[in-house]
Amino acid sequence: MTPEERLKLITRNTVEVVTIEELKAKIEAGEKLKGYIGFEPSGLFHIGWLVWANKVKDMIDAGVEFYLLAATWHAWINDKLGGNMELIRKAARHVVDVLEAIGVDRSRLRVVDAEELVSDKEYWSILLRVAKNNTLARIKRALTIMGRKAEEAELDFSKLIYPAMQVTDIFYLDLDIALGGMDQRKAHMLARDTAEKVGRKKPIAIHTPLLTGLQGIGRMNPDAVDEEQHAVEFKMSKSKPETAVFVYDSPEDIEKKILRAYCPAREVKFNPIMEINKYLLFSRPGFKLVIERPEKYGGTIIVESYEELERIYREGKLHPLDLKKATAKALIEMLEPVRRYFEQNREARETLEELKKAAITR
Repeated sequence: MTPEERLKLITRNTVEVVTIEELKAKIEAGEKLKGYIGFEPSGLFHIGWLVWANKVKDMIDAGVEFYLLAATWHAWINDKLGGNMELIRKAARHVVDVLEAIGVDRSRLRVVDAEELVSDKEYWSILLRVAKNNTLARIKRALTIMGRKAEEAELDFSKLIYPAMQVTDIFYLDLDIALGGMDQRKAHMLARDTAEKVGRKKPIAIHTPLLTGLQGIGRMNPDAVDEEQHAVEFKMSKSKPETAVFVYDSPEDIEKKILRAYCPAREVKFNPIMEINKYLLFSRPGFKLVIERPEKYGGTIIVESYEELERIYREGKLHPLDLKKATAKALIEMLEPVRRYFEQNREARETLEELKKAAITR
C-alpha cells in the first residue's frame, strides 16, 4: 500500500482530521503508527457505533497498530448500567463480539481494559500532571464528551476526573492517533493542548460523524442546532432505545423503526435516514440503493452514489416513504452477518440476552 493509499484509507468517511498535515508527514516518513478508540461499555451496540467500528477496520487495514480501550472505569464514573461493574465488563465483551461479527480481525486488534491501566502508578502520575496543567474551567468545557452538561459536575466531583482520564489514556498508551466521534473532539483537543506541557506526544485527532437518532430534531431549525447540542440531545443513543436501531434487531423491528423515523421531505441535514445512507450504506464499496416504486410513481430506480441520492431527494424526486422502505431493506441485508453471528455464538448470545434484560429493568 502506497503512502497515498494509506492516507486515503485512514481518513475516508471522517468529518475532520487534526491535522491532516501531521498525519501525512508521519505516513510519508514511514513511521509505525499507533492508534486507539476508547468506548464506554454502557449497553447494547447500535448502528451509530458502526461508523467508528468501520473506521477501526480501515485503520487496521492501513497498518495502524490499533488499541481498543474498554473504558470500564469511565463508564462507572458516568453512571452507566447502574454502576454495576460486572455488567459493564459484559458490555465491553459485547462490543468486541460485534466487531468480530462485522469482520474486524481480532488477532490484529489490541483490546485493553481501563482496569489494567489504572493498576499502574505511572497512569496516576500522568493524570495528576494533566490535571495540574489545566484549569477547572477547561476541564468543565470537556464534559460534553460524556454526554453531560458542565453543571452536572456540581453534583458529582468524579465527573471532573473523566476528561483528565481520557487524556491520560492517550498519553499512557503513547498514541499517534486518537479516533472518536465528533462528541469526543473536546477531549482530543484537550490532549493536544496539554501534550507539550507534560512532555508527551501530541495526538492526531480523527473524528467520525454522529448519527442522528431516529427521532430527529423535531421542529427545530436544522441551522440552529450546533454540534454540542446534537451530541448531547439528538445523537442516536442506547440510553434512548426508541431512537436507535441495534445491530442485532430483527428484520421486522428494523423495518418498523425505519418507517417511523423522522425523515422530512427534501431535508438532508440531521435527517437520520439520509445519514444511514451516507455513513453506513454508501460507505461500502460498490453499494447501490435499489428503490422500488410503482410505475405511476416513477418506477424502480437504482441510485449508485450518495451524492446522487442527496440530489434527487433535495429536488423532491424521491418520496420519504420510498426512501425509508429502500433504506430498511438495505440495512436489514447489511446487518444479516451480525444477526447470524449471535445466533451461532452461544456465549455472545448469552451476554447479549443478559444486557437486554438489564436494559429492560433500568
